[in-house]
Amino acid sequence: MSKPNHLDPLPASQNLAGFSERDGHWFIEELSLTQLAEQFGTPLYVYSKNALVTAFTAYEQACLNVDGKRRARIFFAVKANSNLAVMNCFKELGAGFDLVSGGELERALLIGADPASLVFAGVGKSAAEIRLALRVGVKCLNVESIAELEQINHIAAELSCRAPISLRVNPDVDAQTHPYISTGLKDNKFGIAYHEILKTYREAALLSHLDVVGIDCHIGSQITSTAPYLDALDKVLDLVTQLKKGGIGLRHLDLGGGLGIDYGNESPPATTEFTNALLDRIAERGFANLEILLEPGRSLVGNAGALLTRVEYIKLGASKNFCIVDAAMNDLLRPALYSAYHAIVALQKNGVEAQIYDVVGPVCESGDWLGKDRSLAIEANDYLAILSTGAYGFTMASNYNTRPRPAEVMVDGNQAYIIRERETITELLSKERLLPQKK
Repeated sequence: MSKPNHLDPLPASQNLAGFSERDGHWFIEELSLTQLAEQFGTPLYVYSKNALVTAFTAYEQACLNVDGKRRARIFFAVKANSNLAVMNCFKELGAGFDLVSGGELERALLIGADPASLVFAGVGKSAAEIRLALRVGVKCLNVESIAELEQINHIAAELSCRAPISLRVNPDVDAQTHPYISTGLKDNKFGIAYHEILKTYREAALLSHLDVVGIDCHIGSQITSTAPYLDALDKVLDLVTQLKKGGIGLRHLDLGGGLGIDYGNESPPATTEFTNALLDRIAERGFANLEILLEPGRSLVGNAGALLTRVEYIKLGASKNFCIVDAAMNDLLRPALYSAYHAIVALQKNGVEAQIYDVVGPVCESGDWLGKDRSLAIEANDYLAILSTGAYGFTMASNYNTRPRPAEVMVDGNQAYIIRERETITELLSKERLLPQKK
């Protein structure tokens, strides 16, 4: 929930690897955020390549093979940020990709990702998506229901192939996160119920066009404690043991993602420490032979991005002051959808006295707010940065109110690169057609 900016701290400096404040001015790597806003216009998403690399390296340090006891690889959860340049950055670092739609699969293929490095997840895969995944040869399809299992087997038979599959188990573990992003409780739509998983594996093993290769578990997102992961992991490893006794040997264990980040008032575990805890538990229980798939998203990109916006108007009221900016809920949905907190900073000091504002956009909805009760020293035409928006920022953006989506820029040192051009009204209207005129 939002709290006054003068009470809420910024994300810890080590979590904003690409961002810094110097003499009252904000920078992304070696470039001024104000200059980027003026050069490329606002609203504008900006990402630090250094922050992406730093976040990936923290996982990679734990995944290094130690005395032959670790076989772990990072699969970036594309839904967090699907920009091709971001994906390509992770591909060059050695990541695979966790995909939840045919469109994300097409993105991975476009950047030249090895199909064997792709895991296709998602609760409602269409027949067309399954066919595409099997034709290109993805590493695994994560299955979330018995009906989907049968559908994949049927399509694999049509294609005369065997489909590599993993079953997603719902361990009924409370991740203590927002209910909209909790995925591991029995009331959630995801996965196969824990008490049904062994029976479902036995059924899958009998289907002629399936190759049962793994087991999958994902309990939620923005989780800031290691304990729920270890609870879920122990339950999944118990299943692996029982499956092996029943003659079903698995090759990999997919632990999913969901590790939270510091938005300003959270204290998630350090990435390397967190990953070590999971991999150590697997080794301690005698499962070092399994390949481990880790699927981080938010923790790789969240603090690597910021949304830049310009102050349009200052509106002083009897009970509330409003800072009306040119970004809106269609550009950044998380505050309206989850009541999510993002730190908001003025990019330059201007000597104006600070006041408490609700930072809001121009969309015609009372839910169109980006931050509430923030202490800001600002005036019209100043620039603000909404921090920690690299995950689920642009990917959840829309064209509500016929608003073009922002441009995206990647910064590498002292260079800035457009990685998505700003949409135009002409582009938005180009797919629409009038009805023919009656004669």
